[in-house]
Amino acid sequence: MKSKILKKCLLMALVAGCLVSCTKDLNRVPINTTTDAVAYTNAAGYKEGLAKVYGSFATTGSSGASSGDIHGIDAGTSDFVRLYWNAQELPTDEALCIWNDPGVPDFHNNNWTSNNVILLGLYYRSIYQITLANTFINEASDANLTSRGITGSDATNVRYYRAEARFLRAYQYWVLMDMFGNPPFVTEATPIGKTLPPQITRVTLFNYVESELKAVAPLLMAPKTNEYARADQAAAWALLSRLYLNAQVYTGTARYTDAITYASQVIGAGYSLMPTYKNLFTSDNNLNNPEVILPIAYDLVSTQNYGGTTFIINSSVSGSEGPASFGVPGGGWAGNHTLQVLPKVFGDYSGNTDKRAMFYTGGATTENTTDETTFTSGFAVTKFTNLTSTGATLPGASTFCSTDFPLFRLGEVYLNYIEAVTRGGSGGSAATALTYFNALRTRAYGNATGNVASFALSDVLNERFKEMYWEATRRTDLIRFGMFTGGTYLWPFKGGVLAGTAIADFRALYPLPASDVTANPNLIQNTGY
Repeated sequence: MKSKILKKCLLMALVAGCLVSCTKDLNRVPINTTTDAVAYTNAAGYKEGLAKVYGSFATTGSSGASSGDIHGIDAGTSDFVRLYWNAQELPTDEALCIWNDPGVPDFHNNNWTSNNVILLGLYYRSIYQITLANTFINEASDANLTSRGITGSDATNVRYYRAEARFLRAYQYWVLMDMFGNPPFVTEATPIGKTLPPQITRVTLFNYVESELKAVAPLLMAPKTNEYARADQAAAWALLSRLYLNAQVYTGTARYTDAITYASQVIGAGYSLMPTYKNLFTSDNNLNNPEVILPIAYDLVSTQNYGGTTFIINSSVSGSEGPASFGVPGGGWAGNHTLQVLPKVFGDYSGNTDKRAMFYTGGATTENTTDETTFTSGFAVTKFTNLTSTGATLPGASTFCSTDFPLFRLGEVYLNYIEAVTRGGSGGSAATALTYFNALRTRAYGNATGNVASFALSDVLNERFKEMYWEATRRTDLIRFGMFTGGTYLWPFKGGVLAGTAIADFRALYPLPASDVTANPNLIQNTGY
């Protein structure tokens, strides 16, 4: 149903069930019954190895390879997107989950500890994916290609694969830097063995991710020339734009001019807005999509698990909305809904004015969120669906979903440019920023009635709110705007209080897992934990 590489991901995911855990050592080599000498004898073997690196973003298992059982998380909840989405959305004003699963209430009460099982899963999932990338990068070295007789166009292709693995590793190090600040650190050059990995500071890791992305960008395929759901130069530029937009948080030094530079490179690469906003989040969003730069691809046959968009869609639907109306006739878990802050930012949240306002407001659903345990206390979000863009149900659809999750898309890059210009970065223009701002609103309104003549920085945050909600960006955005911690900005249940209350500044970083700090004397826990 999706691209060929995704089907290979499924095969590689099955192999992953035999891999060892990376609980204590970040620099272990994944082990299975197929040796490297057999697996990497030709270019096809390398492509299958790359598929495993990509596949780890969308598949789960029951071993430590998936952050699963050994870390107290069942395989169904160890998908990267599910873990990352929870950590980005649930501690903010965008989402509340009524489930009492371990770790979930900690987020919307903002009282997580270093033993939070979801944070533990995300940390080890990112480390596992870095480990896979390190292994592949080492196997794809020029020396190994020469010794295995891989030359010509085959060697050229493998070098592209190696660059993609480096990008995926940089992305996961960005996740660890953004979430945890000061994680353990190794690369393919780290000697293999029992040595415990050293800790890297957030500033040093920023410098590494920056240098790695700048080094790897020219080695990737040109924008829009790679296979679907594989990284190209625009993906590296998009991540650089995001990295620089948040540089003041990460390093104490603003880099808005650099954010403009790399946002401009993406914008100039030939991407355009999807004409209809809702079609970015349908089960056929892999087709004729001019906006998405890099997705995580899901398929209801080849990547069956209870994470990813299967989680986002099913957790947003109950019997009242009708799971079949969202392409999941056998699903509907009634877990995640929004807090009142999100629909109210639209003013008219019916969707008749701004079509990005996609909420279920019928039945017994209430506008205001006053109860942490009732699904109808707050609107359900209907943004993601497993129906096609024409409203059709996929053959064989029941619970699992084929909707791809956008990691990077042009709408976000427009907003990066807009914000960086508004914050004083050079190399762009206020007139161009206004053009991009109104382009997003023209699509949302269907015409120019929503366009504005000017905007302030607060309007930029509100536009990000409306454009990017439930795409796992809100925590990072609120921290950048100085609105996540403290008591200046409150939302229902912030700090565990219905009216909202201030939370301590140290909460802008998640703790390193207590188990890893205990096991690795090189690690120093983040302040406050």
